[in-house]
Amino acid sequence: MTSSTDPPADGIRMDARVIPVPASLSVEAQARLPAAVIGGVPANAAQALPDPADHDAWRALRVQVDAAYRKALLTQEAGEAEITTISVDRATVHVARPANLVHHDAVYLDLHGGAFVFGGGEVCRAAAGAAAAQHGLCCHGVDYRMPPEHPFPAALDDSLAAYRRAIAEVGSGRMVIGGRSAGGNLALATVLRARDEGLPPPAGLVLLSPEVDLTESGDSFRTNRGLDVNLHGSLMRANLLYAGDADLTHPYLSPLFGRLAADFPPTFIQTGTRDLMLSNAVRLHRALREAGAPAELHVFEAMPHGGFGVTPRGSGAVARDRRLRRPQTGARGMSAASPRPARPGTARHSLTGPNQKDYQ
Repeated sequence: MTSSTDPPADGIRMDARVIPVPASLSVEAQARLPAAVIGGVPANAAQALPDPADHDAWRALRVQVDAAYRKALLTQEAGEAEITTISVDRATVHVARPANLVHHDAVYLDLHGGAFVFGGGEVCRAAAGAAAAQHGLCCHGVDYRMPPEHPFPAALDDSLAAYRRAIAEVGSGRMVIGGRSAGGNLALATVLRARDEGLPPPAGLVLLSPEVDLTESGDSFRTNRGLDVNLHGSLMRANLLYAGDADLTHPYLSPLFGRLAADFPPTFIQTGTRDLMLSNAVRLHRALREAGAPAELHVFEAMPHGGFGVTPRGSGAVARDRRLRRPQTGARGMSAASPRPARPGTARHSLTGPNQKDYQ
């Protein structure tokens, strides 16, 4: 006979406990984590995602979330960049050229995060300008179509169209594709689909807290639930909204399950020990290495999904990160000063109100 205090037969019962902010973090990161918590619970846990069938509720939530994204942009360091918006097939692409252009013949193709539903429009355009200034090269920010109006494969179709244009402009060996969270999903899925359609691979791939398994089968979706201050719980409702009638295990929806090979482009993967999607990054890195593909995995101490937020200029954290992110070798055809991932403290599109949720 078992009592109510016995652990379940198929798992481990954990006692209620408080997880402190580790002293091993930078001063800036130690301040960021408790700032996102109210009464011992992440502030963004207050609002649940709508039912996938309630499209009006999703549209209303998008207005709220994108307004918070725009507000967050005001706190970010935005370098000077000339931005032109163009149409590529049915996709909208914001082409940003920075004033500090270093790489005249290279492109960074940026796919924004936001659970496939948020972060488009003005936010995507501004993010393209910021990325261009940070990397010193032309950035193509793909303002892909999103559900509920445009479910899968619309976003992937737009990403592939932008990819085709970029490699036509500078060649695949002078282009890096990347994204954060849902954008990381689209970046990896774009490379898989490009290969399937006979297109050459990019010079490199940058995946930040990538949402590459929409089935949410990884261990960290349980172990880090409630611990991640940026992404408190499951995004399954958003995943189902995005997928429509398609199977979540399809490699174009969950590219973690795609066919990887030794000729896959060099891949940089970034996550944190408190990232709800930590398992995505760990499993993808292992799969790439087992396939013989070049891949780096960087796991930052106590970092939640998408990063810590804004790190002030001149801080020790920024100086340490500049040393860390200095590449040892360039990606295929790219110099060592090629596009680099955002630092763990880089500003992301965060929601700050107690009734708002970070869907980055």
